[in-house]
Amino acid sequence: MHRQGSAALLLVVSVILLSGALAAAAAAADVAPPPNVVLIFTDDQGYGDLSCFGSKTIRTPNIDRLAREGRKFTSFMVASPVCSPSRAALLTGCYPKRVGMHRHVLFPTSTTGLDPAEQTIADQLKGQGYATACFGKWHLGHLPEVLPRAQGFDVYLGIPYSNDMNHPDNKGRPPGGTAGMDALWADPESALTKWNTPLYENEKIVELPVDQRTVTRRYTQRAIDFIREHRDGPFFVYLPHSMPHIPLYVPDDVRDPDPLRAYITTIEHIDAEVGRILDTLDDLGLADTTYVIYTSDNGPWLPFKHHGGSAGPLRDGKGTTFEGGQRVPCLIRGPGIPAGTTCDALTGTIDVLPTLAALTGGTLPPDRQIDGLDVSDLWRGEVEASPRDEFLYYTAHGEIEGIRQGSWKLLVKRPRRARKTAADADPPAPQVLLFDLATDLGERTNLAAEHPDVVTRLRDRMTELDGEITAHARPQWSRE
Repeated sequence: MHRQGSAALLLVVSVILLSGALAAAAAAADVAPPPNVVLIFTDDQGYGDLSCFGSKTIRTPNIDRLAREGRKFTSFMVASPVCSPSRAALLTGCYPKRVGMHRHVLFPTSTTGLDPAEQTIADQLKGQGYATACFGKWHLGHLPEVLPRAQGFDVYLGIPYSNDMNHPDNKGRPPGGTAGMDALWADPESALTKWNTPLYENEKIVELPVDQRTVTRRYTQRAIDFIREHRDGPFFVYLPHSMPHIPLYVPDDVRDPDPLRAYITTIEHIDAEVGRILDTLDDLGLADTTYVIYTSDNGPWLPFKHHGGSAGPLRDGKGTTFEGGQRVPCLIRGPGIPAGTTCDALTGTIDVLPTLAALTGGTLPPDRQIDGLDVSDLWRGEVEASPRDEFLYYTAHGEIEGIRQGSWKLLVKRPRRARKTAADADPPAPQVLLFDLATDLGERTNLAAEHPDVVTRLRDRMTELDGEITAHARPQWSRE
């Protein structure tokens, strides 16, 4: 009896200990749930268009909060200086040429798009059990076969291409230029009377024309609703705003009638909407378990003057391979991200996919070659040097034009007329530019003549890397 009693007591104690261990494991699981992700991607916002990146004219207290509570990246690159290729790179972790999306932007008449066979951030996280949503500008193909729900997203609401494009053939657009944008800003109703830009819900047009005055706020509200619906997580919200791409529109209740303040007002409206997202995460107790990433698809559209933005200390803007075209503001807040810190190391949008996969405990498909690198240690401030020491610069039409290694940047610019030179004529010599970005962020001093050895080394490496991408490029999707 004594032995039986001892055995029974031992069994009871074992059960209690096991139950305690299981309860502790469950508690640990509750403490560290899979992190959520909110990725905010603006359109044509320049490096100098946030207070925390030096703007003296634009007030962005909510976005600045991300800098205080997270990490600011000052050498963050996009893989193209224009919309469609840049967005393809962000979502796939590839240079646009590798996924066939490098030849400029798509239009309402385009019959191509990002191949659904590619692995997007949404595909990756959905495969890990995440609820996924896209609210905003897509611009990777407007046909049903390539819209967001074919690319890993559960739901979609947004404009399928740029907000200066018209359904169905891109005809009938109002006059452009700065004067044209002034006229549109002076007439808020022009959002409905001068444009025929569609709003899609999933694969169908639900508003034609869309009231562009309200899209920034409506995208945000849908994101908030989605976050609340999936508060138990995990969730991924991709919020690619249509603004501040021209034409600029804001709700009537925040509009400043002065056209000289059109861009300022638009960015400050985006900032207010970012504040609503952050407040929602606070209210739901999700701020500490959610990565919030804020960045832009390319630099500012400078020819539009006060309807465009500022590249701050950088040279040039959208459409160019100078830093103003491809270096963009980036802020990241989330689990393990050191608050109030700045990272000057090289990284960019092509690194977001593999980094998020690492931070969320995912594994990338072994059969899918990408160009992005896992820079999670850089995000968390655990290393100072980036795994990325090289970056390629492609033109808006997908031609290789430059490379960066460390602080050296080489650009080999072919004159435009070279593309039209007769086959039997000698093409004009390219312009060779070499900059040391560590001492010349504005790319003002060409050092090519002083360092021919660096030029040769970088040029050879640029050709080698582009050759590998070209040889292993995958095709875009095409209906034809």
